[in-house]
Amino acid sequence: MAKLLRARYTDGVMKEILVTSASDGQRIEKFVRHYLSEAPLGFIYKAFRKQDIKINGHWVNKEAIVHSGDVVRIYVTDAQLEDFKKPRPVNKKPFPYPIAYEDDAVLIVDKPKGLLVYGDAKGSRETLGNAVLDYLYLKGEYDPAESSFTPSPAHRLDRNTSGLVVYGKTDAALHKLTELFKDRTEIHKKYLALVAGDLEKDGEIDAPLWKDAMNGRVYVRSIEAGGKNALTRYEIVKRYGAYTMVKVELVTGRTHQIRVHFASIGHPLVGDEKYGLVSVNRISKEKTGLESQFLHASELSFGRLSGVLSPLANKKIVSPLPKELANVLELLVK
Repeated sequence: MAKLLRARYTDGVMKEILVTSASDGQRIEKFVRHYLSEAPLGFIYKAFRKQDIKINGHWVNKEAIVHSGDVVRIYVTDAQLEDFKKPRPVNKKPFPYPIAYEDDAVLIVDKPKGLLVYGDAKGSRETLGNAVLDYLYLKGEYDPAESSFTPSPAHRLDRNTSGLVVYGKTDAALHKLTELFKDRTEIHKKYLALVAGDLEKDGEIDAPLWKDAMNGRVYVRSIEAGGKNALTRYEIVKRYGAYTMVKVELVTGRTHQIRVHFASIGHPLVGDEKYGLVSVNRISKEKTGLESQFLHASELSFGRLSGVLSPLANKKIVSPLPKELANVLELLVK
């Protein structure tokens, strides 16, 4: 797949990388930045200016596109290669969580409650992303030492929200998935949530949201005051007296949208320590041990899709309520 070529350089090597289908359609700048993951941007831009980067033997600018089968050559010294090419710690392991869907370009997995999608500030190894890379490394679809593309999620879930997360296994798929989640016309995301109180009927919450990055909280705030449009639709699944199970559709995808919207109408999510009611959370914790929001990303419906995402066209991927939350529900309402 890749090899070191001793060229006319006496103090370094010309690194030769064969472009695989995972990186097809990627800009050469992004390709190189992924490959030399620890290299400063200044070094990479200087390499382009010095014509130290080639595709199929031809010097290129950083806007050039690589395709499967191309050969990229990068001149670096031995010391630079050692410093800049530091593979992520990946091990060949089976995937420990349910896989809801998989094809050559897309992987949809069922994240458990309490697991990070990305690493935290402490550099936690136990993340959903690392489990995905371990799994794809085992399958031979990702090699941390050679790949210029890292399979990544097209969206994210909060640590304490369980459910479906979509990964792009190739650069082309990730790009299209990211557009899909941004546009939201051909994908619909639905959640199951347990909220406090007896909701009267199905409805929607149309309230702009503003994120305070300093304290990590989100507030309802007018557009004029800096808020962004946010729309949530919901239908009642079942009433449990002091609680209501709802199926929620995110029309927009703002941070903490479901949690803030339901809190804003007086029906916060059960267990939500950030936006919920202290009295409701105290009861749920005493009865069930629940210490975070009762929220599960349960459904993804895809519309008319083509190209690399065509296998997903008109498909509905469903994740049942996990046993942990089903047990909470049983203990809470008995």
